[in-house]
Amino acid sequence: MPSHPPFQDSSWLQDLPSPYYSASHRAFQSAIRGFIDENLNAHALTWERESHVPHEVYQSFAKANLLVPNLPAPLPVKWLKNLGLDILPGELKAEEFDDLHAHIYFDEMARCGLLGVASFITAGMAYGVPVIVQYGSAALQERFLPDLLTGRKRACIAITEPDAGSDVAGIMTTAEKSEDGKLYIINGNKKWITNGIWADCAVMAVRTGKPGAGGLSMLVVPLKNHPGVRTRKIELGGGSTGGTAFIELDNVKVPVENLLGEEGKGMSYIMNNFNHERLAVAISSTRQARTALAETVKYCLKREAFGKTLMDQPVVRLRLARCGVELETMTAWLESLSYQLHHLSKKEADVRLGGLIAMAKAQAGRVLDKCGRCAVLLHGGNGLTRAGQGELVEKIYREINGARIPGGSEDVLFDLAIRQLVKQYSKLDDAERALSRAKL
Repeated sequence: MPSHPPFQDSSWLQDLPSPYYSASHRAFQSAIRGFIDENLNAHALTWERESHVPHEVYQSFAKANLLVPNLPAPLPVKWLKNLGLDILPGELKAEEFDDLHAHIYFDEMARCGLLGVASFITAGMAYGVPVIVQYGSAALQERFLPDLLTGRKRACIAITEPDAGSDVAGIMTTAEKSEDGKLYIINGNKKWITNGIWADCAVMAVRTGKPGAGGLSMLVVPLKNHPGVRTRKIELGGGSTGGTAFIELDNVKVPVENLLGEEGKGMSYIMNNFNHERLAVAISSTRQARTALAETVKYCLKREAFGKTLMDQPVVRLRLARCGVELETMTAWLESLSYQLHHLSKKEADVRLGGLIAMAKAQAGRVLDKCGRCAVLLHGGNGLTRAGQGELVEKIYREINGARIPGGSEDVLFDLAIRQLVKQYSKLDDAERALSRAKL
């Protein structure tokens, strides 16, 4: 029987049976783990110390066709075939890629425990490019997708503003049409934009109409060297390698052809992408929690205090057990959600799983918080030190709120989840009552 260190991997990767994963999933996971270990994980701590990931790392992932798995299933197969990107690692055909393959990808990308490093690769492709794939006109896609899908250029998603975070409907950046109707002229600011300092373009939420959600639209906005655009890096408490940016927009001119979909539909487009974004964040946060807990178990097995190892102390085992329960429960829930997402239509998944995925994203942040705090406490003084045996858990601890706030802050998501679940139930209840009255 193979030996697996406690909490190092989820159960299906410990040779235990699972109803979710097929031979295709196992081949994909096996193929990408070695590449990610060699090209990301082996250097992650160094890059986080330096607050810099070399540009060629992104290119290496592009050459290995490991940017494409950031996109939600089903993949844009026609585009991928045209670009020669239709075979993924593990000999996986693009048309066979599903939500469990995506789950595996985000889990593996987070194994280093440093989400800033992982987001250097993932954020723009996972959250910005899908909006172009889904809502861009044929001409707009032709202009942007070849460079973005091959990694020659990079994108970011730019929604959040200094005064509009989880309250997306409060966005104030304006896009007004020029007198001849050929351009949008954009003014405003975007803040906390992951990958923004490297992005060639932004998929941006702007106000083209009245106040509130109904006045929002989405545009593809050029960033690099574009007149009126100024971008600067924001220094964060953790995750410094994610390229988080503040973007100033001063009379930025963009062709009207850069509109995604229709004017006034921006809010629905943003919401439509949230299941993918929030589930990806939840999977990544949970793996980060797993890394913190597994590192702590290894430390407790060798660290001695009061004449015996920390693992021989009942209070230490209790702390680890309480974290392990939440970690494994969270993992099982996320696997279930990924499986359900794969087996439901997009429309049905948005309705039936939207609230649950919002809740899962919020809860994953809480699990990371519990495991991260436990890791630091059990590492003692080493857990407070930015070098040495506790360096990784210290860095994970500083990234916790970076998982709990973006993509919808915790309290907002818990409230949203219940409102959506009650709304869904009320509609079904009304329909059942109407059916009963019809029978009478």
